[in-house]
Amino acid sequence: MQDNTHVKNVIITGGAGFIGSHMADFLLAKGVRVKVVDNFSTGKMRFIEHNLQNPMFSYETADIKDQEALTKAFCTWGVEKQHYDIVFHFAANADVKGNVTNPTKCLHENGIGTSNVLEAMRANNIKKIVFSSTGSIYGEPEVFPTPEDAPFPIQTSMYGASKAYGEGLISAYCEAYGMQSWIYRFVSILGERYTHGVVFSFYQQLMLQQQNNESLQMIFLSDGTPRKSFLYVGDCISGIWHGVTHANNNVNIFNLGTDEEIVVRELGEILVHELRLQDNVTYQFGKTQRGWIGDSPFIRLDIRKLQSLGWQPRCSIRDAIKKTAHYLRDNSWVLGEKYFRDT
Repeated sequence: MQDNTHVKNVIITGGAGFIGSHMADFLLAKGVRVKVVDNFSTGKMRFIEHNLQNPMFSYETADIKDQEALTKAFCTWGVEKQHYDIVFHFAANADVKGNVTNPTKCLHENGIGTSNVLEAMRANNIKKIVFSSTGSIYGEPEVFPTPEDAPFPIQTSMYGASKAYGEGLISAYCEAYGMQSWIYRFVSILGERYTHGVVFSFYQQLMLQQQNNESLQMIFLSDGTPRKSFLYVGDCISGIWHGVTHANNNVNIFNLGTDEEIVVRELGEILVHELRLQDNVTYQFGKTQRGWIGDSPFIRLDIRKLQSLGWQPRCSIRDAIKKTAHYLRDNSWVLGEKYFRDT
């Protein structure tokens, strides 16, 4: 296997999104040439525009569902026809709750899209892939914290099922075509450029109510008691890179999270406190621990495998929530016009 500390040229699918744009910044700072491939359906030009003048950075608008466009985007570059060393595959449909009403969208974007990425790699002789999977593939496990070798469960969400398919496909390509992969099963990620998920939804609820001069009410789809784990985006990026540079099997699978969890109600209360609205907000709760089909009431991943290689998360869940609240407060443009309730 090659030394991955000397990666020179990378492609990031979904590189204008939350995690992908942070990965781009991280690699550029290391002197790596980065090409972002994104269809900008959820990615934001604002997340990458600060890199547009960097000669080591480029981007191409392409959809991972378009095999021909993707294969072309993965081609060699420059007069010397240099190859890309590795693909960081972050492009995905991450609407966990909404996939119940549109399951084929999840299949096309997460399943077939990953197949297209692998075929584009094969056509261009790119042998390495980093894949953003999810802790949702564990369904509702019986072991906590849940290790990578936990008994494979019955899938409970379309999102988790599509990511499990992606993992299986990647492993098969590694076996058949001599590829190498790093698969990361994330908990929910928080931090700057965060644009979807529970904290975003809570914040958007409150801002819309405030804008409409309504009484402020934080609405939970669950009963507020689920225990969840979250990870700060900076720790996510460092964890990904640490695995890539310290693990060298054909297929490397890591959980990526923290050694703690938080009750969802407390998460909401921290957000309200950071916004200095604690005297004005009331809470409305659902009737069960599950806010939607596929919502696991307890998520805590065992991260000892990656920790054994020397990685350690630095930011607590509470600090990650605070950083996210400050970012949303200072960047109201990310709220857009839609009103989500996926908490």
